[in-house]
Amino acid sequence: MNDWRLMGQEEYLSGKTLYRIKFIKLSDEWDHEHCAFCWAKFSEREGDLHEGYCTEPENSKKAFWICPECCEDFKEAFKWKFGS
Repeated sequence: MNDWRLMGQEEYLSGKTLYRIKFIKLSDEWDHEHCAFCWAKFSEREGDLHEGYCTEPENSKKAFWICPECCEDFKEAFKWKFGS
């Protein structure tokens, strides 16, 4: 697959379980995240994404975030499962 958003993510995102969750800032210093593919911004601010797919069931510093569009585009290639 030839897509500008692919930059080796298969090494750490293939076969993962993703959870659809709301973004909640972790601290004043850790107040946003970016999609692991397109770099769309998740935050509590107006104009940013407020929820998406995450590799953890709750936001944490070790989580990877994926926007809904990239999730749809890559779900089959990355063989993602979806948790509740």
